[in-house]
Order: sequence, then structure tokens, then C-alpha cells
Amino acid sequence: MSYEDWFRQDRLPHIYCAGCGNGTIINCTLAAVDEMGWKKEETIFVSGIGCSSRAPGYILTDSLHTTHGRALAFATGVKMANPDLHVVVFTGDGDLAAIGGNHFIHACRRNIDLTVVCMNNQIYGMTGGQGSPTTPKGCLSSTTPYGCTEIPFDLCELATAAGANYVSRWTSYHVKELEKAVKVGLETPGFSFIEALVQCPTAFGRRNKFRQVTDHVEYLKVHSLLKAKRDRMLEAGEKIPEDMYVVGELTKRSRPAMGVKP
Repeated sequence: MSYEDWFRQDRLPHIYCAGCGNGTIINCTLAAVDEMGWKKEETIFVSGIGCSSRAPGYILTDSLHTTHGRALAFATGVKMANPDLHVVVFTGDGDLAAIGGNHFIHACRRNIDLTVVCMNNQIYGMTGGQGSPTTPKGCLSSTTPYGCTEIPFDLCELATAAGANYVSRWTSYHVKELEKAVKVGLETPGFSFIEALVQCPTAFGRRNKFRQVTDHVEYLKVHSLLKAKRDRMLEAGEKIPEDMYVVGELTKRSRPAMGVKP
């Protein structure tokens, strides 16, 4: 069986905009799930509201498309009711970190046995291009027409500080690395958080001078800084540029987890 067998073929083609990075993240996630050898009837995908949250509708398992920001609350209920199920959550930066922020930090604190894949396009892509909690400083959105003045959340640092067992960040360019990271997250007991920075040509790209989809993907590539290199730079007393994204495996530990079958 290949990961393509996990798709609902009757739901294709998808609704994503041309050039959207979310499809890449779905492919990487399902490839990792397929490597786990899980059965479809023992796997469930949960999402909230947003572009990323349409993902479970294309997957051939039971799924929950829940209310805005509440994916982790529903996923917690599923996992606690039946710890035998493999529960994977798809979410976006607005869904997870804004209206869903409280659920996020407490799911990390409880270290519930879930794997969360966040498609972070740094904007509200579905509802009008508003600025999100991860919109970079200076970037344009419909609610920050003169440039965002707020410092964005670092979702990975937030997950680590709140107590997640596994935290990793990659981009839509790093497909092999992302697939491996998701697989490690699936294998790790407790809360696993994988952030995937993705291009959004419709809402983010056209407002921020990425005329081609490849321009944004290239930007994510060249502004990615491996954690190991970041650590060496810090040891050498070098300054880390503010526009760089630290990528790689950021946290891996074995705190006691909830929802893990004895």
C-alpha cells in the first residue's frame, strides 16, 4: 500500500488555490502515516476551521472537521475515550495560536498522545487575509496594511515551554525532512508538534511581493537555519538574523504522557 491509498479519490480535485503549500504537507504526513503501517479503521484525523483544516476531508479514514480553534479539544476527547486510536490533528496558525491558543498550551501541558501538524502560512488564508499571531513583523495583511508591528509567536518555542514531548519545524521546501519529522512525531508517546511553514500565494504572497509561488518557496529555503548551525553560531557569539527560521528537531524528551495505553 502506498500513501496515495489514504486519499478519497472521489473528493479530488481539491479546493486549494494553485500553488498552495498545504497539499505538500498532506502528502508528507500521509507518507509518514503509511510508513507506520497503521490501519485506516484505527486512525482518525481531526481539524478545526481554515484552509489547513480541509485536509481530513480528503483522507479515507474517520475524521472530525470541528469548530474554529477547537481541534485539540475534540482530539483530546477522542484520544481519552479510546486510547487505541491513532489521532492526528491538522491545523493552521490562526486556528491553533489565536482562537485555539488556550487549547494548544494546555494540550502541550497535559502532554496528550496526539500528533499535531500545523500548516503555518503566517496569515488567515481562508477568511480574508487578516494578520495572524505568526505574521512576521513588517509584513502586510488586510488588517495590517502598513505592515505588522507586533512580534509574532514562535509556535515551536511555545510548544516546548508548555511541555510537548516532540517539537520540530520544517518548510514546504524540505519535503523529505518534514516526512521524517512527522514519522518521529507519530512514534513519540505524548504530544508531538510539527510546524510546517508554507506558501500562501493568494493571501500572503500577493501582498508581500512574492510574484511567483517559487519566489516564496525559495525565500523559505534560504531563510531556514538548521538548529545545529544556530547552536554553533550562538556558541561563537554570532548574532542570529531576525528573519531566519530555525528548522530541525527542536525538542525530544520523554515526559509522562496522557492517553497512552498502558
